[in-house]
Amino acid sequence: MSSTPPPGAIEVVDLQKHYGSLQALRGVSFRIDHGEVVGFLGPNGAGKSTAMKCLTGYIAPTGGAARIQGHDVLTEPTAARRLLGYLPENAPLYTDMRVRDYLDYVGRVRGLGESERARAIDKAAERCGIQERLGQQVGELSKGYRQRVGLAQALLHEPPILVLDEPTTGLDPNQIVEIRNLIRDIGRKRTVLLSTHILSEVQATCDRVIIIHQGQLVADGRTAEITAREAGGLLLQVTFAPGKVDPDRDELAEALQALPGVRQLSRVEAERPGWSSFELLAASDLRQELFRLAVARGLEIVELGREKTNLEEVFRRLTGR
Repeated sequence: MSSTPPPGAIEVVDLQKHYGSLQALRGVSFRIDHGEVVGFLGPNGAGKSTAMKCLTGYIAPTGGAARIQGHDVLTEPTAARRLLGYLPENAPLYTDMRVRDYLDYVGRVRGLGESERARAIDKAAERCGIQERLGQQVGELSKGYRQRVGLAQALLHEPPILVLDEPTTGLDPNQIVEIRNLIRDIGRKRTVLLSTHILSEVQATCDRVIIIHQGQLVADGRTAEITAREAGGLLLQVTFAPGKVDPDRDELAEALQALPGVRQLSRVEAERPGWSSFELLAASDLRQELFRLAVARGLEIVELGREKTNLEEVFRRLTGR
């Protein structure tokens, strides 16, 4: 007898959104389980923010469904929103309010009682590093501290799921690192869906990546799996130096091409005269085979490395940039 699997933290099924003749989302589907930190990527206009607004109930989809822990955002909006903390790209802050007053206001909107609000404000302020800013006006804060206040309001009611849309936009490198570390810490206990254009941030923060392009899903998986799959294999660099013999470079290239799993071979300009450098695209890691080949031919290996395809290259390939 089969049992129904428990609902995921976030479930999106054939999500569609049309603005007149413009199709912002064209049937996007994915599932995010509890405890995952997922990077949501795509070029400008791909539909990321639209999908996030549909997820959080800010706008209604044209078709399909979005569910938060099994609660449909259209038919059960209040139950779904109680489980969410949302930081839009431009945090909805009131610049003429003091930070504590603003967070108190958000707590009242969330239905927290007076003592419950006070505890929640102190906890969120400590977690986001804004204890010393609670008495300041929001408008007096730097961009980095405003983002921290935005995160604090999203965390105030202790939601199990966070949706963060471009949380580091406009921040300087030091502020980006601070917010990144904060998100990584938050993600240890919560499900996080994070949209950003800073791909190194995704590699440093996220367990999994979802990429959309022109309103459609083009990749979904662990970051390492996606980069390896899209590269078509592993890129190896090797440099040989004469050992017992001075190698014939053409013959050496033929021997390398004959190794099992080599898909592409190219010669690279060597650092020193007499050295021979190559790049190999292989189906698997051939570093042991390369070492054995060098020993068998009386050569020395002076450089041998494996280069991983980074997320930026994969992103450009998938989005046609």
